[in-house]
Amino acid sequence: MFDDFFTRALVAGIGLAITVGPLGCFVIWRRMAYFGDTMAHSALLGVALSLLFNLNLMLSVFIVAAVVSLLLLLLQKRGALSTDALLGILSHSALSIGLVMVAFMTWVRIDLVGFLFGDILAVSEADIDLVWGGGILVLFAIVYLWRPLLASTVNPELAEAEGLQPERARLYFMLLMALVIAIAMKIVGILLITSLLIIPAATARRFATSPEIMAVLASVIGALAVTGGLFGSLHFDTPSGPSIVVAAMGLFVLSLLPFGRKGEIETAIHSTHGGHH
Repeated sequence: MFDDFFTRALVAGIGLAITVGPLGCFVIWRRMAYFGDTMAHSALLGVALSLLFNLNLMLSVFIVAAVVSLLLLLLQKRGALSTDALLGILSHSALSIGLVMVAFMTWVRIDLVGFLFGDILAVSEADIDLVWGGGILVLFAIVYLWRPLLASTVNPELAEAEGLQPERARLYFMLLMALVIAIAMKIVGILLITSLLIIPAATARRFATSPEIMAVLASVIGALAVTGGLFGSLHFDTPSGPSIVVAAMGLFVLSLLPFGRKGEIETAIHSTHGGHH
């Protein structure tokens, strides 16, 4: 019915959407959208290092994103600058260093557009195994860390008092984000990863009555966006990655229409987690 490449793209994209849904919810609850961007931008530095030292691309991106996360945690502890200022510095520095390094490597042919916007139609069966294998791992980790992550999102002091180690939960969350970005880069690209993290979760928030339902809904909405975006891209001959984001945006706009009752997620997740991360 469809070409093999389209079926592979669909399977990989849906796997990715299911994985990033719950993570996206935590990004929204913790007000860490800018953090997601910073991690994604650091991916290009990972690409440059992998080309320079002939390393595995995914491993290289994961290591750089993890190092950027740890740098952020260390700089936050020093408290000299606000978190959003630190994120701005790290994000643009990592992206720019990556671009400068790539420019110096004249012996390497690099498809920058491919890395920035991904190429979901070029995924191989090995990529699908990676997406689903890595995705299952990430989802198991989220289920295992759900209570400490949620508690530290709602009230870090209370989570600390209950012995749930919110700092450690936060570190694990950042490492999971680094892993997802490493997996997602080839499929949706550096610039579109954050959209897939945030837009489905923001759409799910409108209908969810509990944090768990919001996490599941975010995955479902992400999968719908991937499906709609890919079919749209096939029909209108538009680039696949941006088409998926446009489909996600369309679903978000639909969710704003005044029908049904708004979910009670706000009562379940109080925005007491102070400050802008």
